[in-house]
Amino acid sequence: METEIKVKQVLATVLNLGDRVARFDAGTPLLGAVPELDSMAVVSLLTALEEKFGFTIEDDEVDGRTFASVGNLVAFVQSKLAA
Repeated sequence: METEIKVKQVLATVLNLGDRVARFDAGTPLLGAVPELDSMAVVSLLTALEEKFGFTIEDDEVDGRTFASVGNLVAFVQSKLAA
């Protein structure tokens, strides 16, 4: 749960979502549903996640499924933390 909270904080900061992120849950769609999440924002979001959690993300580790939903993004971060 703590990871989800931190991921949502990063989303709120990078995408300037403000209080909207408080309504997000694991099933909330991201890519294609959140207008602020465009290709440039994806790069900024990945960088912010690396800085927040202290891991490195390789280009071949991410695809559209990573950003399909909040839950997918949290699962990705958890998998990186477990590695």
